[in-house]
Amino acid sequence: MKEKRRDIHNSEVPALCQACEARHHGMCGALQPDELVQLNKIANRREVKPGTALIADSEPVTHYSNIISGVVKLTKILADGRQQIVGLQFAPDFLGRPFKTSSDTNAESATTVRLCSFPRNAVDRMIDESPNLEHRLLQQTLNELDEARGWMVTLGRKTAAEKVASFLHLIATHIDPEAESADGITFELPLTRADIADFLGLTIETVSRQMTKLRKDGVIQIENNRHVTVPDLERLAHRASV
Repeated sequence: MKEKRRDIHNSEVPALCQACEARHHGMCGALQPDELVQLNKIANRREVKPGTALIADSEPVTHYSNIISGVVKLTKILADGRQQIVGLQFAPDFLGRPFKTSSDTNAESATTVRLCSFPRNAVDRMIDESPNLEHRLLQQTLNELDEARGWMVTLGRKTAAEKVASFLHLIATHIDPEAESADGITFELPLTRADIADFLGLTIETVSRQMTKLRKDGVIQIENNRHVTVPDLERLAHRASV
């Protein structure tokens, strides 16, 4: 009879993992203590500044990473140099593309980002050996697919006002899951106005105009151009037609 595997929350979990904000979510949430010990031995924790290139399009995949905190911007660049932001990733998302030998997007830190990285070959081996890990990564992939389809609706059918509100709602609900308080949710915008316009398919002037309208209507508060407070998330969701 096989020995019952120990629970992930016990003292066998490495100290570094016990203190990790993303341990119970993302990839690591599917691992048992002995697997976390194995992964911890080859993990590399690092903090990168905004604007740091993390993955290049068509670059060979050598490492995967868990996003511990911060926001990562995914982009595609056309042959003539034009750039399109195709997605944002937040903690505890998995950065990298399992089962492919090269990347198909660029990844860049939009804010200060903390990462926990692992060699690709070691993680691929763990995926083969752990159905729970394979299931967790598949589940995350499907969640990202659902979000991408939802964002297609935003880009294809929503008004400019709804697009900007949808973007702010996305950031408010993903940038820090524990940020909500009695005074609302407060965060720093992870993108410049130009990047927001690129992401939404709008002009910079339209983005600024719609944010000003949301501020005047009391849906959001803005300080220093990037510090945003959402007093009532439901009101913002209504403006986004979520």
